[in-house]
Amino acid sequence: MSEPIQCDICSKSATVHLTQIMDGKIHKVDLCETCAKEKGVTDPNGFSLGDLLTGNLENERLGSEPIQLKCEVCGFTPGDYKKHGRLGCPSCYKNLRPMIMPMLAHMHKGMAHDGKIPYHTLTREEQKQKLDDLNASLKKAVAEERFEDAARIRDAIIQQIEEDEGAHVH
Repeated sequence: MSEPIQCDICSKSATVHLTQIMDGKIHKVDLCETCAKEKGVTDPNGFSLGDLLTGNLENERLGSEPIQLKCEVCGFTPGDYKKHGRLGCPSCYKNLRPMIMPMLAHMHKGMAHDGKIPYHTLTREEQKQKLDDLNASLKKAVAEERFEDAARIRDAIIQQIEEDEGAHVH
């Protein structure tokens, strides 16, 4: 027989099990009846899984006081984030960082955004690099007086330029 599920706040036996799917990820909270009432689970405006994501339940479970964060620019707090589901201004990302970083770690596989490069930009970069390499080879062949190689490289450069122009016509 498996052990009963414990309350995420006080570690008593949990009888209330909440599940929310946000951005394709499942977030679960298990509470005993007492903690569920204290958190207002029966009151639709009282509790949300935003509490878990902003660390409020974790702070209570560890017996520490919640960190009192506030954006120095717009005054947004974790409570405002919980209420609105978004931050107040660009400075919130810096000022509310202690709240945001654990949320990101919980929701995403990494803590840094590497970004994406559009396919056409990547293709242009590759074409430019190939042309730069051919030009460097041409200069080296001329400097070393390998004129037959230089002629072949020159023809390859012309072909590359024609291909690049053809690709940009679309």
